Amino acid sequence: MPTADVDGYVLRTATAQDVGGARAVMLDTVYGDLRSGYVPRWHGDIIDIEGAYLRPGRCTLMVAALGDEIVATGAVRDRGPQAPPNPRWVADRFPSGSTAQLCRIYVRPGHRRHGLARRLVRELGAFAARAGGYTSLYLHTDPAVPGAEPFWRSLAREVCDERELPGGGQGIIHFELPMPGHGDPSAPIFR
Repeated sequence: MPTADVDGYVLRTATAQDVGGARAVMLDTVYGDLRSGYVPRWHGDIIDIEGAYLRPGRCTLMVAALGDEIVATGAVRDRGPQAPPNPRWVADRFPSGSTAQLCRIYVRPGHRRHGLARRLVRELGAFAARAGGYTSLYLHTDPAVPGAEPFWRSLAREVCDERELPGGGQGIIHFELPMPGHGDPSAPIFR
């Protein structure tokens, strides 16, 4: 069900018809912003979007569209970070099954600064709460991506900045977001 149209943008749960557009946003991001290119062990979900996000009941992919163009993506997967390559204590803190991992929150450069990522995060958090069984919302980000670190710091609490570990780890930052519906029900879900 699409969310309210804002500035011409419509957020909705992705369907099979959105897979090509969503994949294009994701691949453009891994080649452009992340500069890693496609790495199968990290990005297999981009190739199998339907198997990763559309078919599993506790996973989802949302897209933001402007007209017929998919301009942003965001997903929930039902597994936590794995060790290795992540620190063991981070993986233990966010176990698969009870962790909703936010991922693939990408906005095309020409569509940034319209609040799309923030809206996607809010909708994905609400999805995780409705899906049931999740006790935490986790994500990691690459601080080398322009704007990523300050964006996530405005919404989430840092759990581990790997740049501060001996050897610098993978250089990523792990974050936890408040799980909607936990704690004070009158508190805002996200700042």
